[in-house]
Amino acid sequence: MSEKYKVSEDGYYGEFGGAWVPEMLYKNVEELQNNYIQIIESAEFQDEFRSLLSEYCGRPTPLTFAKRMSEKYNTQIFLKREDLNHTGSHKLNNAIGQILLAKRLGKKRIIAETGAGQHGVATATVCALMNIPCIVYMGEVDIARQQPNVKRMEMLGAEVRPALSGSRTLKDATNEAIRHWIANPEDYYLIGSAIGFHPYPDMVAKFQSIISEEMRVQLKTKTGKETPDVVIACVGGGSNAVGAFYHFLDDEPVQLIEAEAAGLGIDSGKSAATSILGTEGIIHGCRTLLMQTEDGQIVEPHSISAGLDYPGIGPLHAHLIKTGRAKVVPVTDAQALEAAFILTRTEGIIPALESSHALAVLEQVTFKPTDVVVVNISGRGDKDMDTYIKAMHAND
Repeated sequence: MSEKYKVSEDGYYGEFGGAWVPEMLYKNVEELQNNYIQIIESAEFQDEFRSLLSEYCGRPTPLTFAKRMSEKYNTQIFLKREDLNHTGSHKLNNAIGQILLAKRLGKKRIIAETGAGQHGVATATVCALMNIPCIVYMGEVDIARQQPNVKRMEMLGAEVRPALSGSRTLKDATNEAIRHWIANPEDYYLIGSAIGFHPYPDMVAKFQSIISEEMRVQLKTKTGKETPDVVIACVGGGSNAVGAFYHFLDDEPVQLIEAEAAGLGIDSGKSAATSILGTEGIIHGCRTLLMQTEDGQIVEPHSISAGLDYPGIGPLHAHLIKTGRAKVVPVTDAQALEAAFILTRTEGIIPALESSHALAVLEQVTFKPTDVVVVNISGRGDKDMDTYIKAMHAND
């Protein structure tokens, strides 16, 4: 990978990133910074990581040609099926990588934050597998709207602790997890998205890069070339998108499109379109783009999707957007719902609401008939069935 997309020694992608942490966390963060590369690039680690991806996750996930969707949009659409990964999303790729790292660092308890619950489920899953206690922080609002995932976490043995402050969503769950880590520095904080203080964005990107690594091989088989014309992924913090983009960053002709949650509309006051509404600032330990007032107070985000209901964006994504390497398409709640039903009824695949934002780009951008377009289906829609059912019966 070229230097312009690699993280620097001090954790920056261009002007975004870094490690802005309380003094009490400095020792923990320094331990990770000093050891993560040596550990995760070792042959022993990679052998165990790759074995679990294959034998436990069920990778590689398929790259499915969407025949009827391709006919509808007059282009060649392929779906990268992270919904078929064990636990139902891409989140397990990173959770496995970080639990193996935590074990090698001698950590005895894991904490995590979650929004839609998929990262919480993935973390609870690997903690059950490795017999390590697990605490997951989740916003009270998200607990109510993502009950299936809450029950899965509890069944796996995790303790789910509600975040009761602020908007009681992902931002606040992250705040609570960081507070816990300050009070319990002997624990390991397993961050789920490509956000946070260095080295987390880089670690998450490396673990999730398996998505685009597989895409290159699968595209070669299906189309005769390793690179698509377009890759589309939803972005909040941005772990699935960074995984889908990673091995194409230096292939400049490949267009990278980030679908961002516009909520009720960009100018509605109920949005999470960070790259459009945000300005440069610091959130959860890194310098990035975030929604904030003139005096630096966080503006509460809104999205129908719990996983995209976040006021910031990962620092690598901020860099890709600012440099023009990635294009952002805002998607409203209504557009995401419509896209979910289109995929469901044309291909028989029920996507997560997060993934539906990526699918909605197909309605807003016109591609050439010869284009190869890959949409990352980051998760399955089981967790969102209550929302989908309500939408189906909204006019009853």
